[in-house]
Amino acid sequence: MSQTDVLFLVVFLILLSSLIVFVVQFVRSHRGGTDEDRGGWWEGPWDDDPKR
Repeated sequence: MSQTDVLFLVVFLILLSSLIVFVVQFVRSHRGGTDEDRGGWWEGPWDDDPKR
């Protein structure tokens, strides 16, 4: 593997991870509601906290 190939791979991985972070933030911001209204993505309605 040459130095150019390694550089290309590193740049590609940085761009890919940036794109993934952007898409996740975009989807989270367009789901509606506030952060206090919902739990984590792994929690469903069966995990509602009755103390709130």
